[in-house]
This record gives sequence, structure tokens and C-alpha cells, in this order.
Amino acid sequence: MNEHLKGDQASIIGGVIEFIKEMQLVLEVLESKKRRRSISPSPGLSISPKPLLGPTTPQSDRSIVVHENIKELGASCNSPVADVEAKISGSNVVLRTVSRRIPGQVVKIISLLENLCLEILHLSISSMEDTVLYSFVIKIGLECQLSVEELAIEVQKSFTLY
Repeated sequence: MNEHLKGDQASIIGGVIEFIKEMQLVLEVLESKKRRRSISPSPGLSISPKPLLGPTTPQSDRSIVVHENIKELGASCNSPVADVEAKISGSNVVLRTVSRRIPGQVVKIISLLENLCLEILHLSISSMEDTVLYSFVIKIGLECQLSVEELAIEVQKSFTLY
């Protein structure tokens, strides 16, 4: 009976961990949506992609993030269309994008990553209302000459190419 109880506890803890992860994703989506609305000149413009095709210069921010004594090199590239973040985590890159729902966008990102000879290990998609979060885990190859900042900029460009 103790084995059954331990199994139940493990599944409950696993469920709680998954719930916390989902809530963190929801929080990220909401914070990003709020940031994009404050950057966007008018809330009405964010509905239609055509006004955003003009000169939108993505803002790039390269920084070293220290979290729980683990150093991670990361870069973010934000615009009124999307927030893009790339950071090195161990031997992989975690790439996250938050934007309004754009049909076919995830296919564009996957195609871009494959054209850059990057291997996608995992893709997670979370959405809330009209906002979507794509989270990729990408394998870093030894032949890869792309920095995380360049990766974030290239992915950001894919959002403006309709």
C-alpha cells in the first residue's frame, strides 16, 4: 500500500509542476501582450498586419542573465509585432516568441531554423485569446556560427515578412 501512496503523491506533484509551468507561460503571454500594447502607437493598428510592414526597427537587448548561480547568455528582440527571446541553456538554445496569432507563423519560424541548419528538439505552443507563445528548444551544432542575438533578430524578421 505504501508503494501505491508514493505513486499517487508523485503523480500529484507532477501535476502541480505542470500546472505551475502553464501558469508561468500564461503570465509571460500576458506580460508580453501588455508590453506590446504599450509599445504600439494605437491598439487598433495591432489588429491588421499591413500598418506594421512599415519601418519597424526591432530593439535588441543583449544581456547576461544570472539565475540560481547559472550564467546564461541571452538576447531579446522586441517590436510591436512580437517579442523574441533566445538564450543559451546548457548545450541548447531556448527560443521564445510571443505575438498575436498570425496564421502560418510557426511554419515560417520552423523553416527559418531549418534553413539556418538548426535542429529543433522540442516545440511548445501555448495560446490565450489572440496571443500565442512559441517555445523552441534548439540543439546547438559545432558548425553553428550564429550568435543568440543574431538568431533573435532573424526570427524577429520572420514576423514582418508577410
